[in-house]
Amino acid sequence: MIKKRRTNHYTEVYAIAQYISMSAHKARRVIDQIRGRSYAETLIILELMPYRACYPILKLVYSATANANHNMRFNEARLIISKAEVNGGKTVKKLKPRAQGRGYPIKRPTCHITIVLKDLDVEEN
Repeated sequence: MIKKRRTNHYTEVYAIAQYISMSAHKARRVIDQIRGRSYAETLIILELMPYRACYPILKLVYSATANANHNMRFNEARLIISKAEVNGGKTVKKLKPRAQGRGYPIKRPTCHITIVLKDLDVEEN
């Protein structure tokens, strides 16, 4: 089922990363720190945090900014992260071979990350 996004197409730009190989709980720990902050402040925070979840989120913020710059001609200095959410994805299930022909299940959780950027210049006018 495809859900339509209700965003203001004139002020908001988004990027979605799906099936990131990480649990949603660990990604939310990082997303909660950057929600509502400016673009420059977000980059500094993500580069200095020691978590593994920072790298895919940093790539997603770069992608959303590139979308804003290319598609809508927004200035990077006036962008803020208006919405950032992490949803759980499918769990990848594997079998790890063990002794005497047995197999133990391994569950690798995935998540979907959405970043929505808002331009403050368009908002003021």
